[in-house]
Amino acid sequence: MTKKGKILALLSFFLLVSLSPLAAQTVDPARASLFKLSLIVGGAVITVAVVAGAFGQAKAITSACESISRNPAGGQNIRGILIFGLVLIETLVIYALLITIIILMVKWGAY
Repeated sequence: MTKKGKILALLSFFLLVSLSPLAAQTVDPARASLFKLSLIVGGAVITVAVVAGAFGQAKAITSACESISRNPAGGQNIRGILIFGLVLIETLVIYALLITIIILMVKWGAY
């Protein structure tokens, strides 16, 4: 099995495990469908944000390390810009977490 296949299998396993509580729902069917949809949307939002943030941070760190190795004298400037960029990327992920929490905490049956 290739590395991508292992990662895909592990991701699908965790997706099935995380969605298993949805099968135990015993709520009014009209309300349950909206609640299930909100769980799926909330999970998708945070998943996409975390994956994009991780790739962005990895690319930023890789570029900064490469730039510092090519020009060690500019290391201080590159390091400062790198930290600022990582803070902005992480802030976007935290905003996505807040949006996900809001989506999951709304009492969908009351509307």
